[in-house]
Amino acid sequence: MRIDSASEFVQAAVAAVVFFCWLALAAVFLFKARGRRPETERRVPASIAGIVLQGFGFACSWGPQRRTFGPFTPGPPALGLILAGLAASLAVGSTWLTLLAVRVLGREWSFQARLVEGHRLVTEGPYGLVRHPIYTGMLGMLLATNLAVGHWIALAPGLVLFAAGTFIRVRSEEKLLRAAFGQRFEEYARRVPAVIPGLR
Repeated sequence: MRIDSASEFVQAAVAAVVFFCWLALAAVFLFKARGRRPETERRVPASIAGIVLQGFGFACSWGPQRRTFGPFTPGPPALGLILAGLAASLAVGSTWLTLLAVRVLGREWSFQARLVEGHRLVTEGPYGLVRHPIYTGMLGMLLATNLAVGHWIALAPGLVLFAAGTFIRVRSEEKLLRAAFGQRFEEYARRVPAVIPGLR
């Protein structure tokens, strides 16, 4: 097998891994969204703007695509294989983190920032690593998608849009949590970073 065809096979396999990770996430989110929901006590409509911006960020990752199953950047085949391995690892790790966070969050999970009746302040599991592990996982999926199928030129605008949307959603959610849990949430926020481990 020639190097070019071997590289294209690896790229195709990585694209398949990323695609199936997205399918798994979509299935879980749709299942959760359609399930029985607890009564909402308070919500922040502004968080919808954050969801839209994050969506545009993902569109940048999927949109401008490079040559089918071609390398992310021109260069030696070894670099392409390293980036392909990084994309697959990011996709699988990010999917695992996101699904674990959704499971731990339980009835408190929602697309839109809201408080439900009997809302808990969840700090265990992945929430002991970052305050918003679902957004951490989504950031990993954005990077994995771009590395697997996207064009490098779309990475920067995708990250900027995703970061802006995430900032809005974090602010909206934490406004509710501060109002509900006060000092408990403040102590948690001082101890645990928001989205990126080690970055406060």
